Amino acid sequence: MTAESPTFDLDNWRRRLQAWPVAALPDDGRRRAAVVLPLTEAGFGAALEDMPAHADWQTDAALLLTRRAAGLRAHAGQWALPGGRIDAGETAEDAALRELAEEVALRPGAAAVLGRLDDYATRSGYVITPVVVAVGAAREVQPNPAEVASVHRVPVSELLRADAPILNHVAGAEHPVLRMPLGTRWIAAPTAAFLYQFREVCVLGRPTRVAHFDQPRFAWQ
Repeated sequence: MTAESPTFDLDNWRRRLQAWPVAALPDDGRRRAAVVLPLTEAGFGAALEDMPAHADWQTDAALLLTRRAAGLRAHAGQWALPGGRIDAGETAEDAALRELAEEVALRPGAAAVLGRLDDYATRSGYVITPVVVAVGAAREVQPNPAEVASVHRVPVSELLRADAPILNHVAGAEHPVLRMPLGTRWIAAPTAAFLYQFREVCVLGRPTRVAHFDQPRFAWQ
């Protein structure tokens, strides 16, 4: 069950993000990457296979979520946000906008960047910087089949469910694994950590850190 849809207030969300004291992490031998939280409209149809569809276009706030292509060497078939390595000379924002264009053919300008959330260090050797970008209605999303199997619009209200987040422990992890329920399934960190911090900081205005949450073992490679 989803909560009531939040007000789609880009100006307020931008102010909260720009006021957020981002926690940056050092490389420590890890590779740098960026992901995009693409803020859009809910549109029509089912967000995920097990969520109810609606025939008319919905303007409630939503985020674009992708399922990674089956042929990728790492994390094939997993739920993700558009993103990838930060190239030499790029900022996290540059990389986020480039990956957004490469993966789903959306090309908002630099003014569409609302702000950053906290860096997250993965078990697979990356430091990821999440960047929130307003992409408008995004009616012409074109997934790159080499990287993206499908693109889904997840209403922001789904992130506000009373049963979110889910925290549990796995053997060998010092801190709990964070998962976010979507429909009748869940998504794990690191993607879940970005969704949860977006909910807390941007939508609800609550200071919340997430870098300490762990990932399930299938994401450790």
